[in-house]
Amino acid sequence: VEEQAQDAQTSEDLKERQEKLNDDVDSVLDEIDDVLEENAEDFVRSFVQKGGQ
Repeated sequence: VEEQAQDAQTSEDLKERQEKLNDDVDSVLDEIDDVLEENAEDFVRSFVQKGGQ
């Protein structure tokens, strides 16, 4: 019984960590989207092939 309670707590801790990581990843992706919207032309120019590349 004690082991099941410990497993349940571990599972709950993992869920909380996963939710926090998901929130952090979403935040970073939103920030990247904002930067790309502001600097879209510069971003595209940086990927234009030069010469024989």
